[in-house]
Amino acid sequence: MSEGRWSDLAARMLSAVVLIAIGAVEVWLGGLWFETFIAIACALMIWELVRMIDPSLRGVAVQLGLVTGCAVLLSFHVPPIFRLPILVAPALVGAGQVSRHRMLYGVFALWIAAAGLGFIAIRETMGFGWMLWLISVVVATDVAGYFAGKAIGGPKFWPRVSPKKTWAGTAGGWVAAALVGAAFAMQAGFGVPFVVVSVLASMASQAGDIAESAVKRKLGVKDSSNLIPGHGGFLDRFDGMMGAAVFVLIAGLVYAPGEM
Repeated sequence: MSEGRWSDLAARMLSAVVLIAIGAVEVWLGGLWFETFIAIACALMIWELVRMIDPSLRGVAVQLGLVTGCAVLLSFHVPPIFRLPILVAPALVGAGQVSRHRMLYGVFALWIAAAGLGFIAIRETMGFGWMLWLISVVVATDVAGYFAGKAIGGPKFWPRVSPKKTWAGTAGGWVAAALVGAAFAMQAGFGVPFVVVSVLASMASQAGDIAESAVKRKLGVKDSSNLIPGHGGFLDRFDGMMGAAVFVLIAGLVYAPGEM
């Protein structure tokens, strides 16, 4: 076993424990506590996005982060017809403020804001159980993918976009998500199809991770920031969670599931 292969494990584990503890408390509390936590996370991710595009825009990064965070917080408390315009507005404003990669900023800023609304909607309308399932699927996907990829290695999943990801890690994430889905299905009586939904949420999580990796490669940066030791920035940590949140939000609009 190579020490270098696992050299970042201690920092990753410590940061993960802290993040899980804070997130668990916020998810349990729900309401304005959770909504504010999500709004702050979205604001930090917008700050990271602007700084990756143009590090000189320090003041603009802070302003756009605050505006987006407020938009996410507000969007859940207005009639549904107004939600999309409220989320789109900060993305359009920000696209006009950055000097390059304006389309990239607009798309990713909207994705961050939509994911923020997704988190809040899942917790506040679908219930604590669904939020716990979503987090469990994404964490299991990430952890299993990390260990399977490091231990097994093998062919790369998409080397041009994310050189470290392997097919072994990707498949390991699917298996872990299926096991999480099976556990929740048994508890809630959802049946086997829910295992498939869990794997699809895992895939959406991985898609979010790959999308963020593609942006970093395009912008020539390794991490979105250094706010989280061992993980990089909030975008690095929550990219998968955002992909899964948007998937569940859309699926929830289609199927309107009850509380778990």
